[in-house]
Amino acid sequence: MLSLRKIYVAIIITITFSYSSELDKDNKIIVAGPFASVSHPIMHMIKNNVLKDLGKKIEFRLWKNPDELRALVLNSEVKFIAMPTNVAANLYNKKIDIKLLNVSVWGILGMLSRDPSLKTIADFKDKEIAMPFRSDMPEIVFNELAKKSGLNPKKDFKLKYVSSPIDAMQMLVLRQVDHALLAEPAISIALRKTKSFPASVIAPTLYRSSDLQEEWGKLFKTSAKIPQAGIAYIGKIKGNKILIERFLQEYTKSLEWYKSNPKEAASLVVKTLPMLEANGLEDSIKNVKLESLSAKKSKTDLEFFFNILKKSNPKLIGGNLPEKGLYYE
Repeated sequence: MLSLRKIYVAIIITITFSYSSELDKDNKIIVAGPFASVSHPIMHMIKNNVLKDLGKKIEFRLWKNPDELRALVLNSEVKFIAMPTNVAANLYNKKIDIKLLNVSVWGILGMLSRDPSLKTIADFKDKEIAMPFRSDMPEIVFNELAKKSGLNPKKDFKLKYVSSPIDAMQMLVLRQVDHALLAEPAISIALRKTKSFPASVIAPTLYRSSDLQEEWGKLFKTSAKIPQAGIAYIGKIKGNKILIERFLQEYTKSLEWYKSNPKEAASLVVKTLPMLEANGLEDSIKNVKLESLSAKKSKTDLEFFFNILKKSNPKLIGGNLPEKGLYYE
């Protein structure tokens, strides 16, 4: 039979362990994102432990496809999440307690081809194209450009759907397709791979073709940029305004560091995302349009984009133009 002293000690240990576990859980900030550029500043934030004075430590969770993204949104542990802007609108319109904090990705999409003569989306008519993330941001932008060019994206192109830009890149490198819509850094990594041994033995010569942001500007008579992705936060932390605003400040500073230090940034990112390649990632930083603007300052560009999607396919944004409650102020 246990003595009262032993029982007392056991109770104290149990209470202390439970308290420590809760403390650890409260001190951890889980941030989810894809392998794309929108997530890369988070690696710098983690390295520098930027929230340590608030007693918070950042942990990164990777989502590999839109289904994993949506599952993470419903995960009670995730506090911040990098995502396409139309997904944020869609979730908000489905009554998910989410707010868009900023937009940081304004240009990462482009066509890569074995044919140097192809310069616009219209030039790819009747061509087979590897297309990542079916019905999400890459195809959304492609479809709108095709329609604006007087083409039917379902009939005038042979779209070969794949799960990610990395898969589309591999198909190009292995000569399984001749053309692909890619997002940086996959574009720059593919160009690097085709010039490196041993990949160069079998890989074709590839060329940068249509810059989808430039075409967007020309066809829609607006700026050559598209508010494609940013950081949202889940409503569970909406009462912690200090944490939210500090996270935005630190993300913005880390994004500026990322743009100004491409070699060091690439080396840092591949430690967490080894599916990327450091030299190609370094190249990509010079070929993307990245600027962290608050959701409020991005609202005009977002609503222009959302209105185009609403007219074309309302389901892409959840049926309606999202109300102002989507935008963090």
